[in-house]
Amino acid sequence: MQLKLIVVVCVLAATPAFAQPSGTPPAAPKPTKADAQNVVQIISSDKAKTQIYCDLAKIDDQIAAAVAKKDQKKIDELIKQQDALGDKLGPEYVALTNGLLQSDPSSAEDKEISTLLQGLDKLCK
Repeated sequence: MQLKLIVVVCVLAATPAFAQPSGTPPAAPKPTKADAQNVVQIISSDKAKTQIYCDLAKIDDQIAAAVAKKDQKKIDELIKQQDALGDKLGPEYVALTNGLLQSDPSSAEDKEISTLLQGLDKLCK
């Protein structure tokens, strides 16, 4: 789910409707493995946050479907929902996902981070 989230958000960030006025996303620090471990621990230790994370997974699927249909109105609506839920997961989660959007998904560290985050997906049933 997390890899799909990153791909969908990257696609949306490249869409002019979501672009920053300067055309570049805001700078975010490169996430570390320790950052990812912290986020996983925060979410997995709190049932409410785990449910929010699982709800985000469902929204990711809906966004992917809306992107395939090129339904910009639905995409905008889902992005607002996604942002609100992401904020509920805390600033650590927001910082991690923003940093991942600006990093190289093929790097060894980003692959390790993705593997750590996939552990959260197993909590969603």
